[in-house]
Amino acid sequence: MVPSEDMVHPVLNIPVFSLYGVTRTPTEAMLEPIDVLIIDLQDVGTRVYTFIHTMALCLEAARSHGKHIVVLDRPNPIGGDRLEGNCLIPEYTSFVGMYPIPMRHGLTIGEVALLFNNHFGIGCELTVVPMAGWQRNMLFHNTGLPWIAPSPNLPTPTSALVYPGQVLWEGTNVSEGRGTTQPFELFGAPFFDVVRLRKSMPKQSLSGVNLRPIAFEPTSNKWAARLCHGFQLHVIDPERYRPYRTTLALLQAVVALHPQTFQWKPPPYEYEFEKCPFDLITGDPAVRKAIENMEPLEDMEESWRGDLLAFEELRRAYFLYE
Repeated sequence: MVPSEDMVHPVLNIPVFSLYGVTRTPTEAMLEPIDVLIIDLQDVGTRVYTFIHTMALCLEAARSHGKHIVVLDRPNPIGGDRLEGNCLIPEYTSFVGMYPIPMRHGLTIGEVALLFNNHFGIGCELTVVPMAGWQRNMLFHNTGLPWIAPSPNLPTPTSALVYPGQVLWEGTNVSEGRGTTQPFELFGAPFFDVVRLRKSMPKQSLSGVNLRPIAFEPTSNKWAARLCHGFQLHVIDPERYRPYRTTLALLQAVVALHPQTFQWKPPPYEYEFEKCPFDLITGDPAVRKAIENMEPLEDMEESWRGDLLAFEELRRAYFLYE
């Protein structure tokens, strides 16, 4: 919620309109000088990353004002062959979740545009320009492309890979590593007992990943200039690693071990001033309640199974790649 302002481009001398400032939806005045709005953004494959929701608002504005949208597709850096997490429920629609899709949706930004526009009924004039050579099982390092950080706190493909789970810490008083050089790979707090936390983690919840105990001192954001104890996530097998499940298991261990010092972050969060930020991130308050009640992760995942199967079938209609 740190806004950026409109400006005039210093070289081209044309207006640059911010969609993360006074408004998040293009206005009629912004769109009036153009016939076609080209969307060329590197998404990261996670529902709460706001690029796809800015795109959805652009699709809606284009429909209202008779403009054509062209989406230049880009790789999903965490692959397009798997889903993970629960689907958002309508009561928790927000700027970090506008439609009922799972946390890890397994679509490219072009496929998301088609899904939003056609299935969820936006209905603007839309063209998606597909990529050449991308396959659904590719992670970003398989593409041979250079990684250009889509935002400051996703500096590497690894930070994007852990993000679908590690973003959950944003809804708590635990540092998600912002203010360090390895955001989302690092997490912790001054009150962490890393030895007991590590021992309390069941091995099956750490499939494909190693936890390395560390100490770090964020320069900004939560616990700035305070020594935090925590872990670095080392993904050693992306095929077996499940980011959402892993962080839920870590979170449940922290809640169990530090009930007096752990806290859920209060509002506001991404322009929502009433609902619990953690619930906005997960898209369903039942996830938080299950963590608080120490319900088995297997039971949580089983409760999402029907929605994930339905979404798996739905998303296939919008595949541009095999």
